[in-house]
Amino acid sequence: MTIKRLNRVNSAACLTKRTVDLSGKLKRAKSAYAVLALCAMTAAALPAQTFTTLHSFDGTDGAAPIALVQATDGNLYGTTSGTVDIAGSTSFGSVFNMTPSGTPATLYRFCKGCEEGIYPVAGLVQATNGDFYGTTGSGGTHREGALFEITPSGTPTLLYDFCPQSGCKPGFYSEAVLIQAANGDLYGTTDYGGPNNGGAVFKVSPSGKVSAVYDFCSLSECADGAQPRAGVVQAGNGDFNGTTYYGGANVNCPEGHETVGCSTIFKITAGGKLTTLYNFCSQSGCADGGLPSVLVQGTDGYFYGRTAYGGANNYGTVFKITADGTLTTLYSFCSQTACADGEGPGAFIQATDGNFYGTTAYGGTNDTCSILGQQSTCGTMFKITPTGTLTTLYNFCSQGGKSCTDGDFPAGLMQATNGEFYGTTAEGGDNACHGVPGCGTIFTLSVGLGPFVETQPTSGKVGAAVNILGTDLTGVTSVTFNGTAAAFEVVSSSEITTTVPVGASSGTVQVVTTGTLSSNVPFRAAVVGGRPILASRYRPAKPPAISMLPSWPATSAASGRTRTCWAAPAPAYARRRNRGGCPHLTRSTSIWERVVCASSTISLRTLLRVGDGG
Repeated sequence: MTIKRLNRVNSAACLTKRTVDLSGKLKRAKSAYAVLALCAMTAAALPAQTFTTLHSFDGTDGAAPIALVQATDGNLYGTTSGTVDIAGSTSFGSVFNMTPSGTPATLYRFCKGCEEGIYPVAGLVQATNGDFYGTTGSGGTHREGALFEITPSGTPTLLYDFCPQSGCKPGFYSEAVLIQAANGDLYGTTDYGGPNNGGAVFKVSPSGKVSAVYDFCSLSECADGAQPRAGVVQAGNGDFNGTTYYGGANVNCPEGHETVGCSTIFKITAGGKLTTLYNFCSQSGCADGGLPSVLVQGTDGYFYGRTAYGGANNYGTVFKITADGTLTTLYSFCSQTACADGEGPGAFIQATDGNFYGTTAYGGTNDTCSILGQQSTCGTMFKITPTGTLTTLYNFCSQGGKSCTDGDFPAGLMQATNGEFYGTTAEGGDNACHGVPGCGTIFTLSVGLGPFVETQPTSGKVGAAVNILGTDLTGVTSVTFNGTAAAFEVVSSSEITTTVPVGASSGTVQVVTTGTLSSNVPFRAAVVGGRPILASRYRPAKPPAISMLPSWPATSAASGRTRTCWAAPAPAYARRRNRGGCPHLTRSTSIWERVVCASSTISLRTLLRVGDGG
């Protein structure tokens, strides 16, 4: 089965919010067997579950939304990939934001001839400098897409045109969300191009240099994999893990993939050494799956993921794999009558309750959707435990009959810091799009999970700058890294800035307000890194407040005098280096590049461009 990305065209305009209780949805399910199965699995949780359609796209604000990301201002940001005709001019995708309550705004429309390219094919990532980074699948100088930066207010900057040289190294068509690694670099993948036309893992340095980390199909018959479509994640040990859509050692796979391999799971070091951890279709009939997507490192240390085909029923799987490559299939989709549990899994994340949540593009109890004129099932949202117990939470196209006003063919999914899930559907909603029922939607599903905080980044050395995202943070009284107190500054109700304190160890970051908010994933202290935040060349961050600088007392062995030493960030803020010196300290090569000692904060301000208010 191939899941296609379709571009949609504008029709009428309408914005709506619609809420439905899931118990009502289950009563309308078509299959009695599916009703009984779903009720048995979800009855205990149903009273806390509420599905809400926040926004229906109408073409003028985009079509076919992809994925969402929550920013430091508390809003959600995303891209649309659809082609729409707006007052006689054609828009080829857009960047938008939306408040958690559902108020949208279009920030930028891509256009033919725009240097940033057209058709964004992935969501955005917000780097620690506050800007967003993304990719387009076409257009640009060389017509193979581009890498762009865009500010929260919507001002774009072209960073890189894919395919600028013969062989298109490091490839082109980057359809996975970029990540920012602990060292500040951006990492991503391309599907095609490179010296072997197998795609690549690439990185973007703080100076804007783009280079290949690894070129796939470097081994005979692409035994190392090809087309790393899903991107990479950085593991706790600093390596990067990912999947390839094709290639690998096995060729006994269905659907014509036998000539290019059945896909792989790999890990790669920052230096470019690749190790294949698993070759899919290693089991008879591809019972272990194929066509894997992005990996998620669970809080238990295992990597979890999904495949689009294969498994016991050939409609995809959920799996986990150890760091050394032992794979376990946790669930095979279409295990229920008429695929009521879904088929073709897509988005996949771990939530704060330790369970995994995701969507399927097809399957479920509703079959009123259509693809290319053919009737189809409409997709689901599900929960699955780390041991493999699956619960269907929602069947799309439960409202509006064939109009699917609640959306169909779900795409992206994320958990916001208020505890609720937010996602997108590629079609459906209240507005028709060139004969297709709906331009897509943004929805939210509440399952009763509480608020939490999220750190940007999720790892760093002592002294590294960290943004903390959350909800209602104005009354914060303390911030700790695995129990070690940190100085902090409340920037807004959704953002705190802090630094990794001396003595911090890996573990949960906690923020105390009227209650205690914990980070959604453990913060990894002193893992890798050492460079300033990404893209400081574009717009330097403001100088930090003195209260936020790591400090400690130091006594001179010669004079016996005790002074306070501060670690200072970013060379641009230092007028002198190692002024006043601490005899037992040497210049560090980490983010905190200078040590300055003084008898008072007044003396410190003479040495550094810092102030009590930042």
